[in-house]
Amino acid sequence: MKVKPQPQSRPQPVAPAKLLVPMYVHPAVDPGAWRTLVESAPLLYGVVLNIADGPGTAPDPSFAAAARALRAAGVALLGYADTDYGHRPLRAVTADFDRYRDWYATDGFFLDQAASGPGAVRHYRCIARAARSRGGRTVVLNPGVHPAPGYAAVADLLVTFEGDWTAYAEAPTAPPWTAAHPPERFCHLIHGVPSGLCPLAARTAALRRAAVHCAVPGHGPNPWSLLPPVLHREAP
Repeated sequence: MKVKPQPQSRPQPVAPAKLLVPMYVHPAVDPGAWRTLVESAPLLYGVVLNIADGPGTAPDPSFAAAARALRAAGVALLGYADTDYGHRPLRAVTADFDRYRDWYATDGFFLDQAASGPGAVRHYRCIARAARSRGGRTVVLNPGVHPAPGYAAVADLLVTFEGDWTAYAEAPTAPPWTAAHPPERFCHLIHGVPSGLCPLAARTAALRRAAVHCAVPGHGPNPWSLLPPVLHREAP
């Protein structure tokens, strides 16, 4: 049978990445940064709330006001919880979930310092189940590297790179198992990006099939005290 020739498809452009912003600075210290996040709502995947390496011991009125403003703008709020690579007790992690939910009405949770080996998948499955039972519509897991494949079924979003620009430039290619999942399931967090190169970092993340990212110029113990420069340019 003669086959009718099909028109050649054009190469598809790389979709613009959404931003997951870890905003680790107090609203009273940099209120302008928090206002910029509200104004940049359409560009955001979400904002990570980190009051004191977790929710702290009591509600913070400044963070509560910032959370209300972001929520009103339609931004997903993710409460930061340290999991200590699987060593922190489940009870302590879920207590953080309860505080974020009760004090800041978060939409989900950002599980930091996550394990990456296959032996901890069951533990993180329990954590994710607890997060969702507390209203966590989005569970982000941050091992900072490509974890064992089983973690893809645990979280809505996997942070498969967190580190500085030099390490990002030299990062290995993604393992084959990632091809079975859409780019929207992966995130890259890059800090220490030289001036003017944050757009390149964003394009690199998209080309590496991470549809969510954050690229900032910050250095030091808290590089996430600065916003991605793109928000300063594109916010109304």
